[in-house]
Amino acid sequence: MLIPVILSGGAGTRLWPLSRELYPKQFLPLTGERTMIQETALRAVGLASATAPIVVCNEAHRFMVAEQMHQIGAQPQAILLEPVGRNTAPALAVAALFALAGDQKAKAPAPLLLVLPADHVLTDVAAFHRAIEAAIPAARDGRFVTFGVVPTRPETGYGYIRKSAGAGPVLPVAAFVEKPDAAKADQFIASGDYLWNSGMFLLPAQAYLDELKRLDPAMFAACETAFGYAARELDVIRLERSAFESCRADSIDYAVMEKTDRAAVVSLDAGWSDVGSWASLQDALPADAEGNVIRGDVLAEDSRDCLLYSSGRLVAAVGLDQHVVIETRDAVMVAPKDRVQDVKRLVERMKRAGRSEPGLHREVFRPWGSYDSVDAGERFQVKRLTVKPGAVLSLQKHLLRAEHWVVVKGTARITRGEEVFLLQENESTYIPINTVHRIENPGAELLQIIEVQSGSYLGEDDIIRIEDSYGRKGRTD
Repeated sequence: MLIPVILSGGAGTRLWPLSRELYPKQFLPLTGERTMIQETALRAVGLASATAPIVVCNEAHRFMVAEQMHQIGAQPQAILLEPVGRNTAPALAVAALFALAGDQKAKAPAPLLLVLPADHVLTDVAAFHRAIEAAIPAARDGRFVTFGVVPTRPETGYGYIRKSAGAGPVLPVAAFVEKPDAAKADQFIASGDYLWNSGMFLLPAQAYLDELKRLDPAMFAACETAFGYAARELDVIRLERSAFESCRADSIDYAVMEKTDRAAVVSLDAGWSDVGSWASLQDALPADAEGNVIRGDVLAEDSRDCLLYSSGRLVAAVGLDQHVVIETRDAVMVAPKDRVQDVKRLVERMKRAGRSEPGLHREVFRPWGSYDSVDAGERFQVKRLTVKPGAVLSLQKHLLRAEHWVVVKGTARITRGEEVFLLQENESTYIPINTVHRIENPGAELLQIIEVQSGSYLGEDDIIRIEDSYGRKGRTD
């Protein structure tokens, strides 16, 4: 039994301002019509031997994962929620514990876990599937197979795997090598013995847990406790917070692969990229005759080898050479291509300053839809709410703000105190401070409402939830 495990815990800070902590790159359609996590899931479930996936994600991303999987018809068998990020080794451990719990119950063959980061690009899916099929016999034999990408250039931004000499698709790993300098990278490519470390694996669930318990018993114990005391909520499993917080953060590579004698590698030549920076995203997208990758409303004059992205407003570029310009509704980022790795430093500065831009877009997604903060000033804020068909916001009240609602599209069922009534397009209502209220969309089309908030405090933490269809009672997300 082959179980895809999609690891979706990353924040993608190097792709700011498109990627934010609460809406990171794996949930964005960066290279096509589908998002990166959707493409990852479809690659996995396209294998004839694969089951429905297990997804491990940050608890703040729960509803985005569920919605995006629903959109492509790839219903996960479980969504495991991490209360805090602890890197990939603990994430895989709790996924293995879930897989084995299901295995024992169903008396199915011992599961193999296909471990896939949610934010990678692969252009040749058939080659990817062939590599997996080649790795399956070794994994069934107890090997921990990693997929080493055949390098196309001397790259200093990736770790490397040195493969052992020999014939056949599966070879023992001779060594894992940290990111090299330029001279070392040149040597690696010239030797032909090195592959890029992709962070993808195929391994037996039980053997991984056994090895983790041997190599890091404290990590294993913390994961076992966090899973054993997990709360089941609707379609998700929420890991026990205190146990998981006590777990040491570490990657699969450092915690297990570099220390085990089970490590093997299969070469993968499938158009892989981890899209770890704006420069690597540009490399993964088709360019025009001047080498520019252009997305959105962009005019480029006498500009070459640039990535120019607009989410709405016109971006006009003149005389740029090897630059990245990214426009969103609330931020614009400009950098030379050879400095895009430093975007992470900008994000860190913004966090230290207490700014909201590292975590939130202007448009914030909720399980019922989204809201866009259109305008704000002293004692007022204007939002555009978009509510999905059949969706229901929580029954709630605010202690410090009143709200005015105008329906601009669709039909809304409104609860206001003891009243329940419908609002059609171009109709409005007023919600006084401390009044219990709710919005529902009873129709088959999107509902759009302009909300004007007024009061002494307009923060999202001024929400007292009384009922909620999404398990958020008592929370402000």
